[in-house]
Amino acid sequence: MADGRHAASFISPLTAAGRAGEVVSRVSQAIRLGLVVDGEQLPPETEFAAQLGVSAMTLREALAALREQGLVETRRGRTGGTFVRRPTTPPVEAIRDRLRATSASALRDLTDEQFAVSGGAARFAAARATLGDLRRLYALADQLSAATTLGSCIRADSRFHIEVAIAAQSERLTRLEVALQTDLAELLWLPPETETAAPAAPVKTGAVDVVRPLDPVAVAAEHAAITAAIAARDGDAARLLAERHVQRNLHHLTELRHQVTPRRA
Repeated sequence: MADGRHAASFISPLTAAGRAGEVVSRVSQAIRLGLVVDGEQLPPETEFAAQLGVSAMTLREALAALREQGLVETRRGRTGGTFVRRPTTPPVEAIRDRLRATSASALRDLTDEQFAVSGGAARFAAARATLGDLRRLYALADQLSAATTLGSCIRADSRFHIEVAIAAQSERLTRLEVALQTDLAELLWLPPETETAAPAAPVKTGAVDVVRPLDPVAVAAEHAAITAAIAARDGDAARLLAERHVQRNLHHLTELRHQVTPRRA
């Protein structure tokens, strides 16, 4: 982001001694979500390894894999370092495989956590948000409404929820929301298997088992409503709207997972 507040420090550490593949997954998702912006320099290896809770050797192995994937590049010289290269389109098939590998109970647990985190963050934000916070939230709702690509939808949506947590002035809630967005944002915007284009307004259909893609305009309207409640300093309304938003997301994810999960004979 232009104000520089969302840098690599928002990539949450691994919960256990991590392997290089886990680091690659965590960092690549953060890049696609826009938690680290295109062209941003990552921290020095020793500092970044400590932040992620891994050894320097594990981090170097992960960075080598990220370079092979074209997600980072290393420059030599006095102004050198490792820099982010954000892809133009998310890896849809890899995301679909991730959703297929996520159990229904794990999906419910994730959204249960987001229900608590997002609702609490919205309530606190109603009491603590600054005018600058409100401007960013409204701007992100507008960005999502105008989004025309899958990547821009994912980034505007996830950024909004992280900004609500930031507006709550809670570092712990912000880190929890970042971790949740890393796990959920790409799954939410995954195009149904019959869809190949960017998300668009849902089309009425009488077909059975057809999951409609998320509508950026409709989701943006929910974001704007949450922001309006925060701006009105109505913590109860902000919390309720945020919780209902998460419940709708869970319903959509559940339907989407049913579509990508192979049916038993």
